[in-house]
Amino acid sequence: MTTMSENQTPPFTPLDRRYDVATLEAIDTRVLETFPYEYPGKDITINIDTDEFTAVCPWSGLPDFATIRIDYIPAKDVIELRSLKYYLLSYRNVGIYQEHLVNRILDDLVRCAHPRWMKVVADYKVRGGVHTVASREYSSSPGE
Repeated sequence: MTTMSENQTPPFTPLDRRYDVATLEAIDTRVLETFPYEYPGKDITINIDTDEFTAVCPWSGLPDFATIRIDYIPAKDVIELRSLKYYLLSYRNVGIYQEHLVNRILDDLVRCAHPRWMKVVADYKVRGGVHTVASREYSSSPGE
């Protein structure tokens, strides 16, 4: 067994590797389901969040952890939560940039539920001393 003094550099092998990542095709929008909102014309805001979201960096394959917050005003349909959980879980091994994630989630959910208004926020855990929060909004009414 070799013992190192305090001033020696450890003989570690550099980890210049990359982990495999899934492509965007792995995002499963087919699982998304809705049910009818029984009070059309009566605006409510639905707030959904999860702190268990993970995807991976498309460059390194290292995991990114985030809290995802989805706020929306339904028009005719409400997003079924079980299906949303499975949809978000499908990102688990997908390589996607943090800044692109909110665009993809918002586009998929708007296409699914056709809300009056929706906002998606991705609040990522600090990595390498950098904290990133990305968000995007949608409104079915121009000018809102």
